[in-house]
Amino acid sequence: MEPANYTLVTEFVLTGLSQTREVQLVLFAIFLVFYLFILPGNILIICTIRLDPHLTSPMYFLLANLAFLDIWYSSITAPKMLVDFFVERKIISFGGCIAQLFFLHFVGASEMFLLTVMAFDRYAAICRPLHYATIMNRRLCCILVALSWMGGFVHSIIQVILIVRLPFCGPNELDSYFCDITQVVRIACANTFPEELVMIFSSGLISVVCFIALLISYAFLLAMLKKHSSSGESTSRAISTCYSHITILVLMFGPSIYIYARPFDSFSLDKVVSVFHTVIFPLLNPIIYTLRNKEVKTAMRKLVTDIFYVKRS
Repeated sequence: MEPANYTLVTEFVLTGLSQTREVQLVLFAIFLVFYLFILPGNILIICTIRLDPHLTSPMYFLLANLAFLDIWYSSITAPKMLVDFFVERKIISFGGCIAQLFFLHFVGASEMFLLTVMAFDRYAAICRPLHYATIMNRRLCCILVALSWMGGFVHSIIQVILIVRLPFCGPNELDSYFCDITQVVRIACANTFPEELVMIFSSGLISVVCFIALLISYAFLLAMLKKHSSSGESTSRAISTCYSHITILVLMFGPSIYIYARPFDSFSLDKVVSVFHTVIFPLLNPIIYTLRNKEVKTAMRKLVTDIFYVKRS
């Protein structure tokens, strides 16, 4: 059998979110305003938790890590998307595509594992309150966060290895505004069924299993809390925290399941879901959590007031 004569693809062409100039300008304005308003909010959350001596609980340490990952995750695709609104021919090099794909799955998977750690933290706080400080000590928190990052790295490396092994000989147009496995696999000049199966298993199935397991765990915690609903403000605060976590789970896992837990065929909703998955929801996650947390809101107001006072002085 003669070896296939493949032409090396050195770049990919992105179709973007729209081909209409007016629509592109409107989308640019919307995403730029959103990005510039919400991004500093997430940075403020990290600074507040870092600087306020009262926010030393493991829960806040994990929240700061979540905010950092969400800033990173949205910044993988958003800056290039904004620049490409003014570029007629939207291209990305092969190496740039692989790098974007790697960091997207590295950070995304790390965040999923971190959400699992946050669920364990809530379990320890609610079910083992007397031993909470001992169980969730700073050393264990750092280890669990490091394991989340390590798990994300391993997951991402698997996706990259599967992609770089594929031959690309013909069409190099990706029907999206960024590089992801679901688009790149479609234009490979080979039978990609085995690779697609592994990707669906490693990305989609894991998302589904983690999502269901986390929902069950939070349902269990809420049931326990509502049994002790007469315990006062601390129980109400714990219930509010659990609802915030569940909201973040739905926002994080819902689009991920839609994108990865099915065959990589093209659907009309793909771009819309991708925008929410890679830009909107990641930036909103820490904000949603913070809006239901009185301690963080109070500390943020104090930090902003102190900064403003120093500037005035």
